[in-house]
Amino acid sequence: MLVDSHCHINFPELASDLDGVTARMRAAGVSHALCVSVNLETLPEVLAIAERFPNVYASVGVHPDQHDGIEPSAKQLVDLARHPKVVAIGETGLDYYRESGDLEWQRERFRVHIRAARAAAKPLIIHTRQAAEDTIAIMADEGAAAVGGVMHCFTETLAVAEQAMALNFHISFSGIVTFKNAKDLKHVARQVPIGRMLIETDSPYLAPTPHRGKTNEPAYVRRVAEEIGEIKGLPFEVIADSTSANFFSLFKVSP
Repeated sequence: MLVDSHCHINFPELASDLDGVTARMRAAGVSHALCVSVNLETLPEVLAIAERFPNVYASVGVHPDQHDGIEPSAKQLVDLARHPKVVAIGETGLDYYRESGDLEWQRERFRVHIRAARAAAKPLIIHTRQAAEDTIAIMADEGAAAVGGVMHCFTETLAVAEQAMALNFHISFSGIVTFKNAKDLKHVARQVPIGRMLIETDSPYLAPTPHRGKTNEPAYVRRVAEEIGEIKGLPFEVIADSTSANFFSLFKVSP
């Protein structure tokens, strides 16, 4: 059994072929997927997919790169998180790679999401890019450890992973870990305990080798698990079973 802990199958690249996407998941042994929200405008699409497919779950949140659209309040996020298929708050966090200038709005949005997660008693899905120091600092300041969550599509250092794990967070690896030039990330994957690890596709982006250049999809999470097994010197079945169990436990989803 495999689980894709982070995908965007509501995006146009995949939404037009959901029956095919889910069929290929089954063929690859991927039993569940978490379709992650990036804004409130498209949240109805995410929820509709989760309602249609029993093995697909949803999150609610506004990505740190989203400039326009609805700026959520903590109360609004908590209210939306009451949907029975919503298992997490996010994708939230900080991104200093794509954004510049005064980013206090981004930091405040992040704080709002953490407060909502604590109020809703739901784990957080955190995105951080070139903002690790501030990300960890805000997580600690806002008490994110009370609900825990996942550092999705992790590309930071081992030190950052250790800080996040100390705050009750899992570390999720995407197809990036299969890239030949990802030596530092492979080192992190080797060191992160299997009990604190998730795997994901972040589809439709970041297809793993040998699928680079193609549209990514949840079925390809199998390749991530295979790579992690090679890196850690563990059987594929151990990686698959452990990361799936971690997902079910963290997001309170029944296998």
